[in-house]
Amino acid sequence: MPFSHTILDILFLLSVSITWLMIVYQFFLMVAGYRYRTKITAEQREIEASEMKFVPVSVMIPAHNEGLVIERTLDRLSKLDYPSHLIEIVVVNDASSDQTAQIVQQRSDKDPRIKLLNLPGKSGHGKAYALNAGLRECSHDIVAIYDADNNPQPDSIQILVSHLQRDDSLAAVIGKFRTINRSKNWLTRFINIETMAFQWILQAGRFQASKVTILPGTNYIIKKSVLEECGGWDEKAITEDSEISVRIYQLGYKIKFVPLSVTWEQEPEKLSTWIRQRTRWVRGNNYVLKKFAPETLKFKSKFLFMEFIYLFALYYLFLIAIVLSHVLFIMSSLGIVALNIAGPYFGVWVSAFLLFVLEIVVVLSYEREDSLTNIIFTVFMYFTYCQLWLYVVFKALSMDMRRYKVGVWDKTERFHVLETSEQEISRFGK
Repeated sequence: MPFSHTILDILFLLSVSITWLMIVYQFFLMVAGYRYRTKITAEQREIEASEMKFVPVSVMIPAHNEGLVIERTLDRLSKLDYPSHLIEIVVVNDASSDQTAQIVQQRSDKDPRIKLLNLPGKSGHGKAYALNAGLRECSHDIVAIYDADNNPQPDSIQILVSHLQRDDSLAAVIGKFRTINRSKNWLTRFINIETMAFQWILQAGRFQASKVTILPGTNYIIKKSVLEECGGWDEKAITEDSEISVRIYQLGYKIKFVPLSVTWEQEPEKLSTWIRQRTRWVRGNNYVLKKFAPETLKFKSKFLFMEFIYLFALYYLFLIAIVLSHVLFIMSSLGIVALNIAGPYFGVWVSAFLLFVLEIVVVLSYEREDSLTNIIFTVFMYFTYCQLWLYVVFKALSMDMRRYKVGVWDKTERFHVLETSEQEISRFGK
């Protein structure tokens, strides 16, 4: 006879309620993101109609074993639609064991705008350390950050700078990143869909609703003076970008999301690489939550407080709710337990699934990627890729509890960009 108890009924109701709250919140952000898309497009037209004042920019690239990609990135940066005499490029080589330093030096010999900074030591110090070291070598107050595998669109920095100049309260302006290898396999297709959803729903939606957005790891500009006021990047932070975002808001500055500025980057092509990367991200956000938890109620911005609540809910409450619902569903199907709550729960699940698909398809349409293939991948993504996140979060929590040390340069495996990828960049543009 199946086991039944009031506690099981309560747990089931809680899991359904929490899951739906998160889905409805995501839908609210999707609507806000749509409104922001319209708003930022109109704002960009105003900027383009006015005369822009070009200011000096230091482009910084933290690099560790980037021999496969660094030359292409430097080539892209050297062809930006920005006055060449106002650009310097600082490459921070953090103990690379490949040809990174030699490639950068050869480019520097031909182009004096490119500076090579070799950090001492035989083992890498990490991205945050490299950024702090490179910052001291940057000559200008506006600093642009790019990962070493990036292929920015020619107008990427020009767009970011133009928005920074319009608002003195801004400390930084961030652009959008796209997946250059999205057609490689099923994993890169999922990642491509995920990154578009993250940026148009969370980044754009949050900025429209609350003027809060979080620095990514690449394609953004930031004021050197604000970084110095913050004390630089936290070298203990795994996700140094999200950590410093909190301190920027604490100082009273703002960060703006401008998705019209685009860079293309490489994403994991192997599941093991993806799991390692995403686990690192979750551990990084766990560090941020732990570091700032005592100060949460003292945040000047109530919206930043809400962001912390959301992050906590996403990684803990939502995770628990999903696992609970899965376990209760399986045990109920096997006749092990019986739930004594009447209701159209199958309909509730189907409507949640359809709402998820709707949100993603709307976002895909923004990038002209709402093809039948991508819609089919979105459907399967719900049952596969999204469920993998449960494993990733549990793994990250386990590693944190065991105080497992993370590698300082645990990054995506690099590869040569194929001609087909280059053609796709030209085809999709922004």
